[in-house]
Amino acid sequence: PGYYYEWGGQFENLRAARARLAAAVPATLLLIFVILFMTFNAAKPALLIFLNIPFAVIGGVIALAARGLPFSISAGVGFIALFGVAVLNGLVLVSFARQLEAAGGSPHGAIAESARLRLRPVLMTALVAALGFVPMALSTAPGSEVQRPLATVVIGGLISATLLTLLLFPAVYSLAHRKRAAAP
Repeated sequence: PGYYYEWGGQFENLRAARARLAAAVPATLLLIFVILFMTFNAAKPALLIFLNIPFAVIGGVIALAARGLPFSISAGVGFIALFGVAVLNGLVLVSFARQLEAAGGSPHGAIAESARLRLRPVLMTALVAALGFVPMALSTAPGSEVQRPLATVVIGGLISATLLTLLLFPAVYSLAHRKRAAAP
């Protein structure tokens, strides 16, 4: 009686970092949605662009699993960085598609043309970001055990987000606008 134990050291630091990450990720996602909503003054385009985040998460999780890396704090930070680039790719497509629609195009034709004409900018954004993380992902130097999960998440997520944004996102956009496209 009268004795108790308390965790400290690295374990306590890890627990505190996880708590901060558990607050930072939802806050980041909410902030991204609010900024997108303010950009378009509408929920529909914001939600469509927000759909790119799950596209990115898929690749990040698969990349971690393929490399046998556990989910860590640095991997969580990598997901936060990844969300920004994934949203940027969707923003490029939706913004251009809305411009084409404003000029008289149908939603289906506008997003198809947007994906075709914005292929290079979307690929270049993803490629530059992914190539910048390759040295971190391949490093075996001291301290690289922290960098590797972050870089792996970003590279894997950028691959899936870019492919799914260019291939699947136009179909989702068309489906979301099918009533407007069918109206005379």
